[in-house]
Amino acid sequence: MSDSQAVAGGESPAELLLRAAAMVPAERYALAAVAVVSVFLYRFLELHVIGDALRGFRGGRVELTFHPASEIYHRVASKCRSLHGRYLATPWLASPHLQTLFLGISGRPPSFTYKRQLYTVHDGGTIALDWLLASDLEAADGFISKDDSTPLVVVVPGLTSDSAAAYVKHSVYSIASKGWNVVVSNHRGLGGVSITSDCFYNGGWTEDVREVIKYLHQRYPQTPLFCIGTSIGANIVVKYLGEEGENTPVAGAASICSPWDLLIGDRFISRKLVQRIYDKALAIGLKSYAKLHQPVLARLANWEGIRKSRSIREFDHHATCVVARYETVDTYYRQCSSASYVGNVSVPLLCINALDDPLCTREAIPWDECRANKNIVLATTPNGGHLAFFQGLTAGRLWWVGAASEFLFALHESSYMHRQKANDHVLHSSLESSIDKSPYVNIMEDGMVAPVTKDGPGNNDGSPSDHEVGVQLSNGVGGRQQLEVSGEKHNEQVSGAGNESPAGSANRQGDDIYSNKLHEIIAPVKRSINQLTRHQGRSIWLLAYIAFVTSWPLLGSLAFITFRKKFRNPLQAK
Repeated sequence: MSDSQAVAGGESPAELLLRAAAMVPAERYALAAVAVVSVFLYRFLELHVIGDALRGFRGGRVELTFHPASEIYHRVASKCRSLHGRYLATPWLASPHLQTLFLGISGRPPSFTYKRQLYTVHDGGTIALDWLLASDLEAADGFISKDDSTPLVVVVPGLTSDSAAAYVKHSVYSIASKGWNVVVSNHRGLGGVSITSDCFYNGGWTEDVREVIKYLHQRYPQTPLFCIGTSIGANIVVKYLGEEGENTPVAGAASICSPWDLLIGDRFISRKLVQRIYDKALAIGLKSYAKLHQPVLARLANWEGIRKSRSIREFDHHATCVVARYETVDTYYRQCSSASYVGNVSVPLLCINALDDPLCTREAIPWDECRANKNIVLATTPNGGHLAFFQGLTAGRLWWVGAASEFLFALHESSYMHRQKANDHVLHSSLESSIDKSPYVNIMEDGMVAPVTKDGPGNNDGSPSDHEVGVQLSNGVGGRQQLEVSGEKHNEQVSGAGNESPAGSANRQGDDIYSNKLHEIIAPVKRSINQLTRHQGRSIWLLAYIAFVTSWPLLGSLAFITFRKKFRNPLQAK
């Protein structure tokens, strides 16, 4: 037996393995550790630089989702080169997390100064409107006249962001440098403005955007209004457009990195380790926002719960749901998700989302709803992070800024800008004032049409009520039509009286009694319809339509009796 065999026979396999491992140089262990850490970081940070290199650094193709018959795509979006090209992220930021982190830390925004306007909304809250006009970049004393037709873009920032955010300044400067005016509508309580009412904004709060857009449209009626929403601001903008439908002065809009479905987003952000890091970071930002307005929030909400919140959901439970009076957090998320309003958007809308967005998951994108709406073009890119989309070696530009502005400029040059339909709005108001606000409509025996109010259809003295919306039938129209109907019935009685048997006469008398009863029932309806035809208001025509539909069963019975008489007479003659 040799010496090596003797040694091997005296050692266990584990000892032999350790002896062999000790013979490997330390440098190789270091290289292996670096390789393992690199693979872990590559997967954890979702780096895609290798994929970019394999594609020849051409970037990923922009995928568009739209209705096949969409004029917005064929006449507007088809002219945008950015939407039909590729997006390549900055190589040293080839990760959604690196891009998002860099945007939050630096972002390299352009340098300029806003002009601030404080606007007070109807509930006493204060909103900071930060302006950057095209003339401001030309070193001139810029102002907007009421007759100015230069397009105006309203930018709505994301959660806890204001006009000082890097991505907001990128978009504002890019649009203003191309000759348009821009205003940033900061959320109440942000931008260095105090809370001046008992109302806070949230992810579905559209009242401030609605009031600001209405104010701008009334002050500058000749100015085409466009809107860009980012992150939570995008959710608010899309929800607002869905709520308003045709009755909005916005000519076109863009949604950037919208969360779409807040409930799905809540589930997503608490799913993985890296998403939970974002969740805690955003919760810290919300608590900082709450701390700025502690005197108000401590009175309205659960301040101790807010202070201990470690996630967005906990903050919403202790603050948002209490202030906005939502029953549960899930109720708040469901009711404030813009995905439920996509189908009612009547404004040309460009939606941009990155499929690797670490905050707004692709699972929440309403693909089918966007495809079914002819006004929407959805653009998705494989990479981009959350609101980042950095381009170039120096990361000096954001891809979505150029794509959104290119779409809005093409829309402005086309004939497909949305225009508010004032007639529909007037019709809606008319219906509200004449029908909706009164629980019933009373058709009187004399042909008068009046809403039933608490005071009744008339005054105590017997005179017509001030709430009556109709006038009595004139003798020239109603009298003539009533005479014609009575004459036809009289002729039928005379012509058929001599040819009937006693049994037939009895049946005829029963039919006449039934016809008379039907006539007595539908006579007020006929008089009302005759009266309503003399008016041109749409709400009056709607009342006539309601009267016709409700009287149709009676008219059908009368027609059946009439035709039965005509068919019975030839049979008796034979």
